[in-house]
Amino acid sequence: MPSKIKNEYGLITIENEVIARVAGVAAMDCYGIVGMAAKNVKDGIVQLLKRESLTKGIKLLVLEEGFVIDVHIIVEYGTNIAAIADSIMNTIKYKVEEFIGIKVARINIFVEGVRVDNN
Repeated sequence: MPSKIKNEYGLITIENEVIARVAGVAAMDCYGIVGMAAKNVKDGIVQLLKRESLTKGIKLLVLEEGFVIDVHIIVEYGTNIAAIADSIMNTIKYKVEEFIGIKVARINIFVEGVRVDNN
């Protein structure tokens, strides 16, 4: 269901895909995140999404008090997961509320995997 904002000039309709893309790009700007994740329900396998598919790692729920945003991520090995999650929450909340003008009630972070580089 698209978000609707009414002002003195008329009605603004914002699709959930736009909100999810803003949230996904904001999350990718945070240190320690490798990418967004999508879980194959049938197999239970998690895959790293390409930048074009960021919105598949974001789930939106509309409540009276605002949006609930679920973010599924893969993090870099050796980073502080709690600090990364906190950074992502703050960044997404700020960017969605400032850029789009909608209230964010809650952000849930789901760490679906850890990437280990073989340097």
